[in-house]
Amino acid sequence: MSQTQRPDFFELQNGSKAKLPFSNTEYENRLAGLRQLMASSGVDAMLLTSMHNIAYYSGFLYCSFGRPYACVVTAERCVTVSANIDGGQPWRRCYADNLIYTDWKRNNYWRAVKSIIPDSKRIGIEGDHMTLATRHVMNDLLGDIEAIDLNQQIMGLRMIKSVEEIELIKGGARTADIGGEAIRDAIRVGTREIDVAMAGRDAMELEISRAYPDSELRDSWVWFQAGLNTDGAHNPVTTAQLEAGDILSLNTFPMIAGYYTALERTLFLGEPDAASLKVWQANVEAHELGLSLIKPGATCSGICAEINRLFAEKDLLQYRSFGYGHSFGVLSHYYGREAGLELREDIDTVLEPGMVVSMEPMLTLPLGIPGAGGYREHDILVVAEDGAENITGFPYGPEHNIIAA
Repeated sequence: MSQTQRPDFFELQNGSKAKLPFSNTEYENRLAGLRQLMASSGVDAMLLTSMHNIAYYSGFLYCSFGRPYACVVTAERCVTVSANIDGGQPWRRCYADNLIYTDWKRNNYWRAVKSIIPDSKRIGIEGDHMTLATRHVMNDLLGDIEAIDLNQQIMGLRMIKSVEEIELIKGGARTADIGGEAIRDAIRVGTREIDVAMAGRDAMELEISRAYPDSELRDSWVWFQAGLNTDGAHNPVTTAQLEAGDILSLNTFPMIAGYYTALERTLFLGEPDAASLKVWQANVEAHELGLSLIKPGATCSGICAEINRLFAEKDLLQYRSFGYGHSFGVLSHYYGREAGLELREDIDTVLEPGMVVSMEPMLTLPLGIPGAGGYREHDILVVAEDGAENITGFPYGPEHNIIAA
């Protein structure tokens, strides 16, 4: 093949379509909702570029490695655009069509996108994902086209979960509990954080492979922290050895088809001292208060205010680390975030049936203060018509999570 014969983009339907995490009806319902948004916003195409939105609307979760990807939605079509390095896998694991761009000429990605929407004059984009540099190239390659940021509206569509989504999230929560049990069994004086973390991760991946044999096995992880390393919710695992008296933080994150679930618990290796026990019990009290507040009609900011009031009465509010919970769905620690459904002072979203949120108060007391360490409990709740269902089963609190040294 000569240089001039090399295509800018092409199709490769290599093999058969894989079984996706959701039914065709589910994807059609999602696309119908997106097309209604497109129509009301006056755009004739939607250019999705983030991992979470491409996965949500097509089922394909890409690995970027510095390359751009897309899901282009029009009134008639849904087409993922992927890099040649992935071969036929994007087509096999996406709903609807796929177009592969080559790297034999710069900006073939945009030529592939333009081939899908050659006459579009007004398209929707994810303004929080598209960089200025990308926007400049888009303008050069797509020509006279107006881009409308629909990121917030798309996030709103994702915040209400379908029956199929909730079923998958429940499976993730159950898997997180299994990882937690493996971690608890692995805790010993002298064991390293990494060894305990690997036990939890292995248990979850084995369960995912059993319960979801058609799923991609990727991205599940554990953060297990001890002592000083508990002071941050996202602190990485180390090779530090566990010592008697350590405060411990158990955090399991099974990933099924891009869907994130989590279990987070405070534990102690041996009996905690009186000051630590008091802080731990206060955080448990806040956790239980928060669980009772999650119901239809409650506001994110209102829930936050109630828990703030409790911590203020106990002179602990200054040690609160972050908001008290967040939405679940297509997200992980490096993509996705439904920021409109976080339990914070500046979010006034009203809880509705079909939303899935966590309750996860955390207190961090620095070294030099009695009870120093990071305390965190985390449950996942599905908001229903008349309350909320807690889908986390792993027990919390001093009655359950003091491990004999």
